[in-house]
This record gives sequence, C-alpha cells and structure tokens, in this order.
Amino acid sequence: MDTKKFHVLSFKYALSGLVDALKQEPNLKFHFLAGFLVIILSFILNISQQDWIAIIILIGLVISVELTNTAIEAVVDQFVDRNHPGAKLAKDISAAAVLVSALTAALVGSIIFLPYLIHG
Repeated sequence: MDTKKFHVLSFKYALSGLVDALKQEPNLKFHFLAGFLVIILSFILNISQQDWIAIIILIGLVISVELTNTAIEAVVDQFVDRNHPGAKLAKDISAAAVLVSALTAALVGSIIFLPYLIHG
C-alpha cells in the first residue's frame, strides 16, 4: 500500500473513532464541553502563553484518557462477561485513570485561573 494513502487512512480512521466515541459516550461529551468552556474562559481572562500551553496539554490529556477508557470498556464488553471480576477491575481502573486526569486538570486549572480571577 502507498505510504501516503496509509497515513491519510490512519487519520480518517482516527477521526471516525473520535466521532463515534462522541456519539456514544456522554462522559466524553462532558469533557469536550468542559474543555470548550475552559478555552472560552482562557480567552476572556487573556491568560499567558505558558498558561495556554498547560491548559491545552491538560484538555488533551483528559480527552485522551477518556478515549482510552472508552476503548478499554468496548474491548472488555466484547470479549468478557460483564460479571467477570477481572473485567470489572480493568474497567474500574481505566475509569479511575480518567478521574485522576480530570482531578489533576481541575487542580492545575484552579492554580492557573485563581490569580486571574482574584487580581483581575
């Protein structure tokens, strides 16, 4: 297969996966909405370039971990009985990864935004 065509198809499949996940996963929709609101707040508060970098990395991290969680849950649901303790453990741990990344983003976001909100 042509390498150039392969790269285009890879991007197409990735975009398709993102769209499918957005259609099916309410938590992913929430994280996209939260990220969008944070971006709007960042524009309003005119945050620094360094703060923008942190915000973009954190939004990408949370969404990436949520996508990974969604993929893990889909695979587990296809191949393992839902009542299997190993399946439950895998799904719980992947959900915990989303929670840790979201809490980390919220904490860092608070550290970034509070000075802008307090000092104007």
